[in-house]
Amino acid sequence: MNKDEARENPATLEARAVWFDAPRSAELRPETVPLPQPGEVRIKAAFSAISHGTEMLVYRGEVSENLPLDLPTLSGGYDFPIKFGYAAVGKVMDVGRGVDGFAPGDAVFVHHPHQTVFTVPASMPMKLPDGLDPILGPFFANVETALNIVLDSPIKLGETAVVFGQGVVGLLVSQLLRDAGAKVVAVEPLAGRRDLAVKLGADVVVEPGEDAAKAITDATDGRGADAAFEVSGTGAALQSAIECVAPEGTVVAASWHGAKPVSLDLGGRFHRGRVRIKSSQVGNISPELGARWSRSRRTKAVLELLPKLELRELITHRIPFDDAPEAYRLLDQKPGEAVQFVFEYGEAGYGENEEA
Repeated sequence: MNKDEARENPATLEARAVWFDAPRSAELRPETVPLPQPGEVRIKAAFSAISHGTEMLVYRGEVSENLPLDLPTLSGGYDFPIKFGYAAVGKVMDVGRGVDGFAPGDAVFVHHPHQTVFTVPASMPMKLPDGLDPILGPFFANVETALNIVLDSPIKLGETAVVFGQGVVGLLVSQLLRDAGAKVVAVEPLAGRRDLAVKLGADVVVEPGEDAAKAITDATDGRGADAAFEVSGTGAALQSAIECVAPEGTVVAASWHGAKPVSLDLGGRFHRGRVRIKSSQVGNISPELGARWSRSRRTKAVLELLPKLELRELITHRIPFDDAPEAYRLLDQKPGEAVQFVFEYGEAGYGENEEA
């Protein structure tokens, strides 16, 4: 449907979405959004967040071109162009026939790319907790990831956990481990993020290298950490995680490295120490928890955590949606200056055929 047809149909709204048209190139493209059909909900965006890990891998073209898309809201392919993103918050505009549980004005989170207006099946939106500032809603995706990472570990009350990387997910993992009663050692090369980790309650915060090794030794009376979490996106951190855990310790590998190879030394420390490396990916819940945990239970837990976690401190950049292409360039060129980028839609969140 073209723009002229959209203007002739008041039920159809014009929208814009972020597309990556080539590696390290983002642009805003027009979209048309029809009236929701039975079982669907139409949503006007208010805020969305960039995933500094997965999304930036896609932006840089560091993902295998043959990898299938894993969300129904994504479009295109990893060989470009691609419409990508999964942390959007908005208000319900209207609902199709047969939809219960949603009404116009409801604030919701949706795993959807950055787009001003969109229509999705009613099974996808999640109502945000009453009273939650909507700008914190996009953190649902990363809190869900962080909770899954912690659930994938064997960490127990009173044990020591080392978290390599204090980006958004690392800071959230550190908070959840702290709240679970673990002693948290945060390892981060950037001073600003180390300061934030201290502010948010990590017990020990150090730079990578010899200082980190000594801090972990001191914190564990020489035993080594009970568990280590690699959320930095670097192979060097994964190697350090292997080296720092105690015999029979667990390393939770949470970063997605895309198409980038990672080399590891799996010699003495790993082999003789019977170290376990466990991949954590938010698409599935550990089978060990399957009898007790489901996706719906995890969703409820995340919604309950959103008002409790310290999230506002993580937002370092609030950027108008119209400036999205420049935001990706800035994040790509100066990643150390940011923790969380959030797009603000403002009037851009209104369809062109809707009165503001």
